[in-house]
Amino acid sequence: MANETRLKTVTRSQGNNQALKDGTIQPHGFSFDFEEVPVLIDAFRRMVRKREFDVSEMALTTYVCARAHGKRITALPIFLVRAFHHAAIVYNTEVGIRNPKDLEGRRVGVNRGYTVTTGLWARSVLQNQYGVDLSKITWVLSGDEHVAEYQPPANVVPIEAGRKMADMLAHGELAAAIGIEVDSPNVAQLIPDAGEAGFEALRQSGHYPINHLMVVKDEVLQAHPELAAQIFHAFAEAKILYVQRLKNGQISKPTAADDMHRRVMDITGADPLPYGIAPNRWMLEQALQSALAQGIITQPVAVDALFAPATHDLVA
Repeated sequence: MANETRLKTVTRSQGNNQALKDGTIQPHGFSFDFEEVPVLIDAFRRMVRKREFDVSEMALTTYVCARAHGKRITALPIFLVRAFHHAAIVYNTEVGIRNPKDLEGRRVGVNRGYTVTTGLWARSVLQNQYGVDLSKITWVLSGDEHVAEYQPPANVVPIEAGRKMADMLAHGELAAAIGIEVDSPNVAQLIPDAGEAGFEALRQSGHYPINHLMVVKDEVLQAHPELAAQIFHAFAEAKILYVQRLKNGQISKPTAADDMHRRVMDITGADPLPYGIAPNRWMLEQALQSALAQGIITQPVAVDALFAPATHDLVA
């Protein structure tokens, strides 16, 4: 492939891709033409609906839903963003909720769309770690879906016109909500010591949710089959530099993500951001099982089918 090949690319600057963004690492055989999108989720929508970029960071569940609706994009197993979502679930302390099971029969808000990845993982935590029957909850959405063709299950409804989710939660019209911040004395995290609960789930079962990956337009991969592996290796080089700096204590102003990665490394004794299918297969299977159980997809999907074949055996 000619050296002048430039790929219009969106990815938010963070520790594990910084060396690509600042030019410390130069890809081999092509170059990234980075476009900055101030609100990253806008890039997800633009990529899903109009495929405006050659390469784009994307939320995992957005991608899974997009593929189910025939969008011509393919993922690379570059897992840029991971997070624990126990703390994303907040509730009104005055409506009789004593534990997560008490959400059954209630209305629970979800910030933005039902297919948002934070919502997927938070509902998965409720179901798999706390025994909540998700079908007995009415999920109230504050926005629409990135994938316009998606139709949610019957127990998923839009917020009433003109209403604000934070106000509805503070006033008890919603028992709880996922993914919103509310400044109210009667709103608190549902799961006690939620931050530590996430790390404990990692210790006990390896629960370490994937939020974002990278996707490429299908025609780009078809025109240049070698690109899938080359893009993977470029991101892997940048990530390896970051993890080394993390290990050596060379990050002068750590972000919350840096602190989380360091904590994960302390718990697991391993790279906190493994790339490739093999080291992430279990979590990817959990995501797909949850997507099917929650009605985000309607047919089972094999993990390998999500990723460019040239990357199936790559690990970094």
